[in-house]
Amino acid sequence: MTTIKRVAVIGCGTVGASWAALFLAHGLDVAAYDPSPGAEERLHSFVDHALDQLAELGIREKGELRFSGDLTDVLGAADFVQENVPEDEALKRRMLADIDALAAEGVIIASSTSALLRSSIVADCKTPHRFIVAHPFNPPHLVPLVELVGEDEGIVQQSAEFYRTLGRRPVILRREMPGHIANRLSSALYREAVYLVEQGVASVADIDAALCNGPGLRWAVMGPHMTYHLGGGPGGIEHYLAHLGPSQVRRWASLGNPTLSPEVQKQIVEGVAEEAGDRSIQELEERRDRALLKILKSRIEVAGKP
Repeated sequence: MTTIKRVAVIGCGTVGASWAALFLAHGLDVAAYDPSPGAEERLHSFVDHALDQLAELGIREKGELRFSGDLTDVLGAADFVQENVPEDEALKRRMLADIDALAAEGVIIASSTSALLRSSIVADCKTPHRFIVAHPFNPPHLVPLVELVGEDEGIVQQSAEFYRTLGRRPVILRREMPGHIANRLSSALYREAVYLVEQGVASVADIDAALCNGPGLRWAVMGPHMTYHLGGGPGGIEHYLAHLGPSQVRRWASLGNPTLSPEVQKQIVEGVAEEAGDRSIQELEERRDRALLKILKSRIEVAGKP
């Protein structure tokens, strides 16, 4: 794989700007493209703040950021492409086909799609084998996860190694799936959270608190399979499945399948408003990011890396 020194970031919304900051903080040069009005100013504002956050984690190299309204110009010298246009299949297909026609031969092109199938969005590309899905969790410059899907195993592995150099934790899907892994898990959990609201079991705030102050703490350390492995005591997961597996099956049978009716939506909106209080979206994002930074710093202290 060619040494990556220059990355093209296509689409500079929240995800694209966050990727750009991560690349820059690791000393990579970034050429950015986004045709929406005011995109350049929003990008620089986001990147400046994100670079300060990354500096708190000891990641403080600084590549050169360049913005252009010319897609050909942005792709011309790119060693790697990170595409982040809105989650619209027709738009993605057109953009990826354009990128395919303009990016140099052999350059890997990664799409940040959260739910679209890779096979669909590369359908109009002439060299689809070099395209991967690289789905991050927001904000990508702080949350390490990136989910990879591709048809060429060598390209997927090269991409995984590249993301590791950026302190990311790549996971590789053996086959494509709508929503990949993390969003499917999140959706399953959120479906039950909505069901609990629908059934009047608890307030929105208490449902959120039950997750954050209970399983969420454990899941920040290890996933569900390993958590239940420890739940089995000395016998591990084998003992857990043999003795407590039936209780899981009973709970699965009782899980709900809610509808987002106007009434349920109203309950959720009012519940979130009550939980948020007088804090704005910006204040809540800042609170989230401060907490993420503290978690990441603690991981660095323990493991020597985020």
